[in-house]
Amino acid sequence: ELQGLTSNQNRLLYLIDLHAKKAEDREGSDRWVRKQALSVLIYEGVVAGIFDYDYAPQSALIENRRVWINISQEGQSDIEFLREEELINALIVSSKSFKPVVLYQVSDKGSELLLRVGRSEKEIVNSFAHKPNSRELLTVTWDGKCYWLESSTGYRKRSTTTDTEDVSYVCSAYIPHCLRYGGRPTLSNAHRAHECGQPGLDSIRDNNLEEIITLNSVSIIVAEYIPFGANQIVQLNNNIGSTERVQGGYISNIVDGDSSGTALELSPELTAVEILDYTQTNHINFEASIRFREDAGVVQVESFGVSLNAEGTCFYGMQLEAVMNRIKDNISLDHLSRILVDVQQDSSSIVDSVISQYQRDLLELVFIGDAPNRNKINLIIANEITPHLTAGEYMDRGEYENEFKQVIGDTKAAYDISEQDSLIFGSQGLLVCGPHARDHEPLLCGYLQFITLDLFLQNFFSRIWILNGDLKASINIVESIEYDPLALNMARERLTTLSHEIILFDEILGYLGEALEMMEIPPEPPEQSGRSLYQRLEITGMKDQLVRRVKDVKKNMSASQRNLDLLRERVQVESQNKTDRLSMELEKNTKKLCSLQASNGDTSRSLKILQTIFAGMIAFDILDRVTGEWTVIDTEWMEEFVDTVIRRHMLVWFALSILTWAISAYLVSRRNFIVDWRSRGMTTLSLTVNRKIDVSVLREIILEKEKTTEERHYEGKKQIVKITYEESPPVEWGGTSPLVTLEYDEKNNFFLEMLIQYNRREARKDLVLSADELKQKLIHEFENRGVFVKSDDYSENALAIEKRRSLVESVQDADATIFDERD
Repeated sequence: ELQGLTSNQNRLLYLIDLHAKKAEDREGSDRWVRKQALSVLIYEGVVAGIFDYDYAPQSALIENRRVWINISQEGQSDIEFLREEELINALIVSSKSFKPVVLYQVSDKGSELLLRVGRSEKEIVNSFAHKPNSRELLTVTWDGKCYWLESSTGYRKRSTTTDTEDVSYVCSAYIPHCLRYGGRPTLSNAHRAHECGQPGLDSIRDNNLEEIITLNSVSIIVAEYIPFGANQIVQLNNNIGSTERVQGGYISNIVDGDSSGTALELSPELTAVEILDYTQTNHINFEASIRFREDAGVVQVESFGVSLNAEGTCFYGMQLEAVMNRIKDNISLDHLSRILVDVQQDSSSIVDSVISQYQRDLLELVFIGDAPNRNKINLIIANEITPHLTAGEYMDRGEYENEFKQVIGDTKAAYDISEQDSLIFGSQGLLVCGPHARDHEPLLCGYLQFITLDLFLQNFFSRIWILNGDLKASINIVESIEYDPLALNMARERLTTLSHEIILFDEILGYLGEALEMMEIPPEPPEQSGRSLYQRLEITGMKDQLVRRVKDVKKNMSASQRNLDLLRERVQVESQNKTDRLSMELEKNTKKLCSLQASNGDTSRSLKILQTIFAGMIAFDILDRVTGEWTVIDTEWMEEFVDTVIRRHMLVWFALSILTWAISAYLVSRRNFIVDWRSRGMTTLSLTVNRKIDVSVLREIILEKEKTTEERHYEGKKQIVKITYEESPPVEWGGTSPLVTLEYDEKNNFFLEMLIQYNRREARKDLVLSADELKQKLIHEFENRGVFVKSDDYSENALAIEKRRSLVESVQDADATIFDERD
């Protein structure tokens, strides 16, 4: 130890110093390391044996996606200790999704302490923090699905922090008695507890799990709020056959696209449902048995007790019969944390199979396409906890508190509700343990009603901020309509999408208000422990707080609606402006066309007259060559013919002149016909491109061509350039060179249109190019030369749901690429 710090803390401080540095001068910039990235590095250090920590899966929000990642609570505790000792500084900023982001940097005090840390300690950290056999620091990157450790030279290593571990367990369906309304009791799987007792039936990579706290006779209740109503309960009862003679069966959320066909093929991973009790419009309780595929060697017998209520609270309960080789009792919190991952994920699969498509759409909207991974509240009830301590002793900022964080998140408070019963609050749930813990189930379930709605309201409020961000980004797109040819259609599509989202948000608000009206505050229990728990849960003020928050969200929604109206007006104005500009351009072009038409008519008529006169002039010139000052007529051998044929017959010479004229006119006309026939073999290809370009690269290409014309038009924020050039050499184009006209916006880097004129009758018949070949050849040249660039303008202003869709597609493409490489 050095200066009161443990070896783990010294190594952690040095790891932060590697990734975060202070600026050397005012012109430089500070570098901070993000908390999430540091958690990944700590996990990798645990796996590499650098840190003597435990880790457990925990739900985290990464770029608006909720992901289960392995986090060391002991490592997080040491970070907090370093902050308390002022050895590291913390910085809080806001992300694009309006979530707080915490960053760390070693303080001056910490830097002084690092000078006294031994070289051997630093080298141990360097061995895993850098690329193997080098000093290239590995940084953490996120690809939408998993984390990677990357170096500056391209070295990559996938982190297993997102690979949650499985343990074998057997559980039975469990629904608290206060939620039951008759019907048979849930079935027990206690007789199957021995199935998970074989050694090695888990995928835990840490072989040195340190078990500090264990629980006996554990019940788990995972709860969440889903927008429900009386009609949704009626439809749910009909869907799963509550009113039929033979109730329940297998369920799936697969949509049958050919319901009139003979058979349907689907995955064998299904959920079996058996109805316990229900009322037509208020609730339904059923037992669900999971038949999902698990990792090889892992045995999981899962049965859920599911209770769905009209106010929207959904309970998923299970009673642990055995975990690994431990029957009923001595359940480790390390193992329990891994079981909770399965419970959270599988409960989403169960309820998503039975609720309506409309409800699934609402959840997908609120959780931005990531509804299967939505967060829920954990309630853990145990008959006994070992060691049994007072609440103050549990909150030790050390090993006990770190253990609780694995299952209920960051601990907030702990209370003794009686001499034998304890209550621990966490950010993701609560733990109640003691011999009388189950006596408080009605009070705890009443609390879950409000706390789950509170959690949903937090997600809903964050989603409203994201909606406002989408509205602001949409206004930025509207402002670019004047010069961006794609902006108008994009703005209209976004307007439709945002209008639909706001309609659904307004409906969700209606469900929230109705749920608060239906939820009742449970009465205060008469016994002392019950009154103590009632006071600690603070249920009485929770409902009033939720009512005020719903009203507050309604104000935000009203403002979003007004912003949408403003956006709609802006789109209409810009659309009208664009229509007016097009009308003006059309009017100008029409006038030009009328003028050109009249001029072309006069020119055509004059040309025909000139062609006729020109033919006669040629004919007469030919005769003049014959009958000039010296001609063959003056010769003796021709004199007799001229006297007898031409001079004695006055019309012969005239006829001969007319005949020569006719022959000359025919030859000229034939030549014009051939030229005209070739000109009618022109293939004209007009292509609207509307893509972002690198103007400098396009200029380089144009300079290599034989440019014929260049036109420039300056208007407001646009600088339109129209270039016409002839391609060369002709042999590459089938024997004739096409004439290419490019139109682009030089100021805004937009390739607008392209016109290709290609005379196929001048090309060789066996080498002539089709319209598609012309387009592909020219586009291929531009793409190879790097003319077209990928624009980030639209990705930055993309809607939240579009970003999620793009992220999912990129992850799927990456997975497909990896799969192909393996093959």
